[in-house]
Amino acid sequence: MLKQVIALSVAATLISGCTTIQKPVTPPLTNADLNSSLQVSQTVIIDAINSQNSQQASDISALSEEMRKLKTQISTAMSQKPKTIIVQPPMPKPVSVPQQCPEAMIGEKFLLGEVESVFVDEVKAKFATRIDTGAESSSLDARNIVLFEREGEQWVRYDVMTNGIDQPVNTFESKVERFVRIKQDADTGDDRRPVIHAHLKIGKYAAETDLNLTDRSHLDYPLLLGRKFMKDIAIVDVGQIYVHGKAKNQITTLIK
Repeated sequence: MLKQVIALSVAATLISGCTTIQKPVTPPLTNADLNSSLQVSQTVIIDAINSQNSQQASDISALSEEMRKLKTQISTAMSQKPKTIIVQPPMPKPVSVPQQCPEAMIGEKFLLGEVESVFVDEVKAKFATRIDTGAESSSLDARNIVLFEREGEQWVRYDVMTNGIDQPVNTFESKVERFVRIKQDADTGDDRRPVIHAHLKIGKYAAETDLNLTDRSHLDYPLLLGRKFMKDIAIVDVGQIYVHGKAKNQITTLIK
């Protein structure tokens, strides 16, 4: 029995081996085949290089033509003379400058600048006037102040430079309303000054106030108006001057 099984196995193996498909064998390349393949590759590479060189030559030729045209345009432009265009400046429009600025009102009060032209009716003159919110009272530049009595009342005689600096003074007389003491330096003591009543005009506005008489020759302005004058009637803008106009013939001790 064992011998029969072995015999059958050997027979099956022989039959299986006979039915196996054999793989084709590639024939080896010869030297002729290699040379032929190399020649074909070399031809393809040379053709590609020649094509690229031909394209570059065409691009260079086109660029050279553009440069030639550009040089021609530049030469033509430089050979032409530029045209000169004369532009006439616009004629300035005449501007009329008013001698007096328009008055300003804020509520029921009128506006004053730091400096104004003020007419004092008692001496018939206009003065460059400092509007000083830091001073309480108002004062007028007066010289040679002399007190005297008239019909039992106190009067004062004083000189005012109504004709201008270095010109003859004019003498005036006014009734003394009262006396005021102005605090000075500790070394000089208080200054007792006579006070007169005055009628003022600033632009188109009229007002009344008391003026103390004192020598203001060392100060910038011959007339000073303080807080008592401005109370209830005016406010001050220290950023402006001559809001109500600057008088040409005003009296001043300051050259500006």
